[in-house]
Amino acid sequence: MDAKHLLTLLEQVQGGQMSTDTALAELKKLPFENLGFARIDNHRCIRTGVPEVIYCAGKTIEQTQGIVKNMIQYHSNILATRATPEMAQGIKDVIDDSDYHESAKIVVIKPRPVEKKGNIAVVTAGTSDIPVAEEAAITAEILGNQVTRIYDAGVAGMHRILNVRDDLYKANVAVVVAGMEGALTSVVGGLVSCPVIGVPTSIGYGASFSGVAALLCMLNSCASGVSVVNIDNGFGAGFQAGLINGLAVKKEQEEKRPIDDSGYVTGAA
Repeated sequence: MDAKHLLTLLEQVQGGQMSTDTALAELKKLPFENLGFARIDNHRCIRTGVPEVIYCAGKTIEQTQGIVKNMIQYHSNILATRATPEMAQGIKDVIDDSDYHESAKIVVIKPRPVEKKGNIAVVTAGTSDIPVAEEAAITAEILGNQVTRIYDAGVAGMHRILNVRDDLYKANVAVVVAGMEGALTSVVGGLVSCPVIGVPTSIGYGASFSGVAALLCMLNSCASGVSVVNIDNGFGAGFQAGLINGLAVKKEQEEKRPIDDSGYVTGAA
């Protein structure tokens, strides 16, 4: 149940179209609905504006299908992450209105157009890092953010990242996805004035320790304004970048509002 459905429910009670008992039964589904194997956080969309995200790894297809059947009653643009092709087909068996982004391993359930605002740069060191980057990019886009993709611009050829620095300068936040030693995050952090989110990936040879080397390199970055998410956590980076971009867009909109004679911004709450 999102804020729109809650408002509709209250309006129906007020207008006499729904009994208080029926409304109470619906409200009991807040803050969650217990399916036995999962408690659906129906209150999350009201709190954050974003429905609960379905993490598919470790769930059976039947469990995911049960969650999807419940959530599609109330929400659109539902994200199901870390979905295998088999899981994506299982979701499609429940609702054909879904898109599978195989590289990102994300299913968007009941996809609907959203206005994309601001600018998030998603940068990868190598082509092998693109799946994690796509998880970040698609997450950010579904949450209403404009995304600029800059792929295969790692430190092994510094001219590549320098060639796109104008694109980096336009971003409100940069998500830098890198495996191996993860040095690209520090390089981008040294070029831009916006926040940088480092995403270490498990790409690399033995001494990279499946992403631990990149993680430690990013955590020890001497570039100011760098934060780091966990290994291969493209979703977390995309979500965090969306929050930062949203604040930047809000500030830009407030700065554009006219100021009246009293010195107050007009239209402000």
